[in-house]
Amino acid sequence: MGFQREAMRPCFVIEAYRTLRDRSPIPAHRLLKELDGSFGFVMYDHKAGVVFAAIGADKAVNLFWGIAADGSVMISDNVDLIKASCRKSFAPFPAGCMYHSEGGLMSFEHPKNKMKSHARVDSEGAACVDAFFLQWMPYSKQHCPGGQCS
Repeated sequence: MGFQREAMRPCFVIEAYRTLRDRSPIPAHRLLKELDGSFGFVMYDHKAGVVFAAIGADKAVNLFWGIAADGSVMISDNVDLIKASCRKSFAPFPAGCMYHSEGGLMSFEHPKNKMKSHARVDSEGAACVDAFFLQWMPYSKQHCPGGQCS
C-alpha cells in the first residue's frame, strides 16, 4: 500500500490514512478490518477538511459521540465532556464502525449493511439516542462512501 508497517501505531494509522486519501483505490473499511489488536482514533484532516474516526470491533477502546448545541459532531473518550457538551444527544461510538464526515457512520466489519440508531425517551419526555446497531439490510450503491462497499 505504500506505507511503513514498522512505524509506531499512531504514526502507522496516520500514514495509512494519508495513503488511502491520496492514492489508494482500497476502501478505508478494508484497511480497518485488517488491523490487529485494539484501536480507536479520531483524526481531523486539515487538508481535506474532514473528520475520520474508528473503533475496533473488540470493544476494548471506548469512544463516545454526540451532537453539540451548535449542531457539530463531537467524538471523545471523555464521557463527561460529551455529556456536558451534548446533553442528552450522545451515545457510545459503535464498535467495529468508522465515521467519515463526508460519508457518515458505517460498519467496517459489515460495510454493506446500514447502521440504525435506537432512541429512548428520558424522564422528561425527550427523545435521546442511546445506541446504534447494524441493520441486516444492505446499503444501495448510492449510500456507500465512494460507492465502494464491497
